[in-house]
Amino acid sequence: MPPSLPFPSAALRAIPTLARAATTSAGTTPTPPKPPPSKDHHVHSYSPEAFPLGYSVSSTHSSIKKKAGALDLGVLVSTSDQPCSAAACLTRNVFKAAPVTVTTELLQSGKGRARGFIVNSGCANAVTGKKGLEDAWAMSKNTTSQLPPGPVGVGTLVMSTGVIGQHLPISSILGNIPDLTRTLDDSSKSWLNLARAFMTTDTFPKLRARTFKLGDRLVRMAGIDKGAGMIAPSMGPPQPPHATLLGVIATDAAVHPEALQSALNYAVDRSFNSITVDGDMSTNDTILCLANGAAGKVEDEGRESAEKMEEITEKGNPEEFRIFKEELRSFAEELAQLVVRDGEGATKFVTVRVKNAPSYDIANSVAKSVANSSLFKTAMYGEDANWGRILCAVGYTPLSPNPISPTSVSVSFIPASTLSDSTPLRLLTNGEPEPNIDEERASAILAEEDLEVEIDLGDGNEEARVWTCDFSHEYVTINGSVSTASLYCCGQDC
Repeated sequence: MPPSLPFPSAALRAIPTLARAATTSAGTTPTPPKPPPSKDHHVHSYSPEAFPLGYSVSSTHSSIKKKAGALDLGVLVSTSDQPCSAAACLTRNVFKAAPVTVTTELLQSGKGRARGFIVNSGCANAVTGKKGLEDAWAMSKNTTSQLPPGPVGVGTLVMSTGVIGQHLPISSILGNIPDLTRTLDDSSKSWLNLARAFMTTDTFPKLRARTFKLGDRLVRMAGIDKGAGMIAPSMGPPQPPHATLLGVIATDAAVHPEALQSALNYAVDRSFNSITVDGDMSTNDTILCLANGAAGKVEDEGRESAEKMEEITEKGNPEEFRIFKEELRSFAEELAQLVVRDGEGATKFVTVRVKNAPSYDIANSVAKSVANSSLFKTAMYGEDANWGRILCAVGYTPLSPNPISPTSVSVSFIPASTLSDSTPLRLLTNGEPEPNIDEERASAILAEEDLEVEIDLGDGNEEARVWTCDFSHEYVTINGSVSTASLYCCGQDC
């Protein structure tokens, strides 16, 4: 047990099964690795009416991935009369990839407006120097040149994901852009193929859509994201001038660029910035949000008119903005959780909830400390209710000058909804181990695919949730036994 554990090891020895070591006796046959569960049920299908109005998409193979026909290049463009509002939350990694830099500059020159985006997978175009920037600009400018004329300075945003330190096959990419723009459409199949064009080590395409009322408008959102490894995002709004998290949310609501950026900041902090697979922040993390104002006005008998929607602002339309902001947060949360569920080699989806904290920031820091703990994540894979590892991670969270009081902390396992008994299993109460813990029930809770750990700091009324997954044998195989280049070029999606 790590020396920073804030409770005596004797307390753990009182419940030997729950605090058992991760070693086996000499001669004991180790348990065979569990295969990751099937993720097929996370692939959803939608009718064409589910997708936001005024967008067209297309995807193709451009020889970035080695397998013939594997989708690795895609575009989304707004077909509305005016450029759409655009907002972005981008990686805070010092080694920002070329497309991150180009997207930042495009948002500034376009004053928060854009035509759409182009995305490639298989090559991150990160740490690629001057040539990388030239290639990212070429992707943007070439795509914009294929679209109907638009306002000066308003261009096509760029995203890339894949292997770091390698140059794009830019000639092949540029040669495929005219075909992409000629084959744009708004079919369900094309939206799903665009989601496939985002994939690297992902095992399934991540596409979601939803509809909600906003004043007298019927508003639609569609979201795509990707990510399975190198996931511990810390993203913020654009600042003045390997695997990755990428995502886009397109909506037909009309939202002013400043309001859209404000809503996206709020949503990302409570969704994508609250997930972790392995604690590694990527060079390419990007979440885009586009709003083109094409939503129809709902009239009698559910019909929608083509009357233009006025742009929402944060101060001018506070109630509509509040509704939109919360819908965006909820939608982003759903998309972010898909990334965790598809974590490399993951067999468990784990929610770490910290409540009764002095502030949201403290609750979030404690939850991330636990969620990023390798000891905790391997215990979840082994279905080992070793709550000492949880407390250890709580105890080393850097919170000065507001340290945690060990005698106020309580820890529980929250059963999954699939179990008949929903009563929380208390492990620790106000710093004291619970006597006579039901080990059989603990094992049943940890055997489920979805797990929740609740940590009560007993020192306030704020709370935060962070979503993570376990560390399995397969995670080590993916990231240690095979080269990254082989994974991106020859893996399941290739």
